[in-house]
Amino acid sequence: MSNSSSISHFLLLALADTRQLQLLHFCLFLGISLAALLGNGLIISAIACGHLLHTPMFFFLLNLALTNLGSICTTVPKAVHNSLWDTRNISYAGCVVQVFFFLFFISAEYYLLTTMCCDR
Repeated sequence: MSNSSSISHFLLLALADTRQLQLLHFCLFLGISLAALLGNGLIISAIACGHLLHTPMFFFLLNLALTNLGSICTTVPKAVHNSLWDTRNISYAGCVVQVFFFLFFISAEYYLLTTMCCDR
C-alpha cells in the first residue's frame, strides 16, 4: 500500500480577519476595478467609433486597453468574491487557469508596449 495524496484546492491568505476590513477591501477592489473597466471601456469605444482614430498608434492603444481589461478581469473577481463571502480557497484548476490567463495578458501587454516603443 503506497501513500498518495492529490491537491484539490489551495488555501488563500486572507487580507483581513475582521469582517469590517473584509467589506472595506471588497468596496475598494470593486471601486478600483469598476474605474479601470470604465476607463478602458471609454478608450475602446472612442477608438472603435472614431473614424479618425484608425491609425496604427490607436490600434496598439486599443489592444493595450483590451489586454489591460483582460488582466484585471482574471484576478479581481476572485479577490472580490473572497472578500465578500469570507472564503479562503480556490480550486487547483481555477488557480491554474487564473495564473495562465494572467501571465498571458501581462506578457501580451509587455509585447504591445515594446512594439509601441519601436513604432515611435
